[in-house]
Amino acid sequence: MRRLVVGVGLTIVVILGLLILIEGSLRLLGLGQRLLYLGDPEIGYLLAPNQQIRRFGKTIVINQYSMRSDSIEKARPDHQLRIFLLGDSIANGAWWTDQSQTISALMTQGLTSVLQQEVTVLNASANSWGPRNQLAYLKRFGTFEAQIIVLLMNTDDFFATAPTDLPVGRDRAYPDRQPSSALGELWERFFVRSQPIPMAAEKGDRVGFNLEALTQMRAIARENQAHFLVALTPLKREVETQPRDYEEKARERLKQWANTQDVPLIDLLPLFKKNPEPDQLYRDHIHLSPLGNQLVSEQIVLGVR
Repeated sequence: MRRLVVGVGLTIVVILGLLILIEGSLRLLGLGQRLLYLGDPEIGYLLAPNQQIRRFGKTIVINQYSMRSDSIEKARPDHQLRIFLLGDSIANGAWWTDQSQTISALMTQGLTSVLQQEVTVLNASANSWGPRNQLAYLKRFGTFEAQIIVLLMNTDDFFATAPTDLPVGRDRAYPDRQPSSALGELWERFFVRSQPIPMAAEKGDRVGFNLEALTQMRAIARENQAHFLVALTPLKREVETQPRDYEEKARERLKQWANTQDVPLIDLLPLFKKNPEPDQLYRDHIHLSPLGNQLVSEQIVLGVR
């Protein structure tokens, strides 16, 4: 009996040791601490403020205004050029992009080098935000006295739906709490499904609704003596072939809107098509590689100079 008890005890110790080793290894990879979201009745959702984590080797900082930026003062110093970048996961960079390699960080580096002055590029963005989420954020927090406001869109944003907080805490891509452990998060990722989200399809002219949001953003910019411009990134298949008919129509409507509203429009599709290997520009069908981020940042820098 004594040998049995000793054997069971040793087995438990070995199992606990293995669990601790696996937990520690997973935490070194970045599991066990994740970015959290807050639901919001107007914005839909936004990243919880004041977060700083290191995940899969990448540093992620979210400031007090839920931006992927360092902490800031709301009032702009007189000597500073401040640019306000609004976007979705492409601008945000998500977990696969280090803070120093986001489009806003690359813009800051490029403009500081060219202009030889202090430049800050604020980055208000979140996964799957559309123009109406971004408009709601701008209405809530204001322009932070930025002299230039840049809206970074992608083709899917033409068809983005109205803001909703339903995914927060239900879809595992929008968690509102930390996991119990790194092993717990691993279990959630592979064995726990996201909760069903009862979202009705939005009827009506989505492209028109989103262009109206752009009109309101432009008005807010002008009320605050800020220049407003729009940059548009394509989907990978648009680079490999061409936009679908409904996407081409949406693009034409944006071009007409920009001409009517006297808003500079940076269309990245022609530039991306010059690259003979689109795979170099993308991580997947929509999100950009480091090279893609660099090209976008360079074009926006040219547009705001």
